[in-house]
Amino acid sequence: MAFPQPPYEGACLCGSVQVRVTALPLLTVACHCRDCQKLSASAYTLTTMFPVDAVSCTGALVRGGLRSDGRAHYFCKSCLNIVYSQLGHAPERINLRTSILKQAALFEPFVEVMTDEKMPWAQVPVVHSYAQVPASRDEVQSLMDAYSERGR
Repeated sequence: MAFPQPPYEGACLCGSVQVRVTALPLLTVACHCRDCQKLSASAYTLTTMFPVDAVSCTGALVRGGLRSDGRAHYFCKSCLNIVYSQLGHAPERINLRTSILKQAALFEPFVEVMTDEKMPWAQVPVVHSYAQVPASRDEVQSLMDAYSERGR
């Protein structure tokens, strides 16, 4: 399945925060951890990773998740819709919530993580599945490389 060509655009629920992405995605992930379940009020979150310098946002964002170890979550100040997260160990990437994008349906998840916390009825069509998270930066890079090949 070939990726649609950037730019990609989207917005939060109320439209106050507008997002524009100018690079191809690095990876798509469904996370089943309890934190993501609570954050999204759903069984999992869908994230599309992009290089940090390829994502721009206009509108007021607030940082939330201050008690999340090594993670920062950014929400629309008006509607409190989560827009993206950043992981402390990967400042070069933004984990944009896939649903923010107008083209969200085109970014099928490639990897699922934290399946040891997965709701037993949740099914996600992925190529790779992890009980926790990939063990190393090299493994994450390997997943990004495989995802990139799939999108060509």
